[in-house]
Amino acid sequence: MRLILLLTILPVPALAWDHTIGPICTLWHDTPEASIRLTHDPSQPLYTLTVTRKRPWLDSPWFAMRFAGGQENVISTNRHALSEDGTSLTVADSGFGNVLNGLEFNTRAYAVTEGEFAAFSLDGAAPHVAAFRDCAPVAGV
Repeated sequence: MRLILLLTILPVPALAWDHTIGPICTLWHDTPEASIRLTHDPSQPLYTLTVTRKRPWLDSPWFAMRFAGGQENVISTNRHALSEDGTSLTVADSGFGNVLNGLEFNTRAYAVTEGEFAAFSLDGAAPHVAAFRDCAPVAGV
């Protein structure tokens, strides 16, 4: 409970969101403490979400995204993986509708594991999320 209270009152640096559209579309946001990067390969279809921190994530049986400030929601999974050095946590799935809704229609996002989190401001994210949603397969030559 204390973790949830702490997540609601912590300031979150407001740095720019950005995206690229191509054969694999990318949406990202970097803060001094952490970065969040989503990719979408529409030919699969496959989405990935990676949260990278300067210090390693501890091993956890679950990973959750908490969205606050609009259409609040919490989504979780046990299908996440840590990078070899433990600084990146990645989830992959064939659909990310709840994640994209959370990023587009809220003001804050939190990547949370058992006892740890990374916080992200969603200021300015909405137009980039909308463009990322429109990612479509690129025709081959």
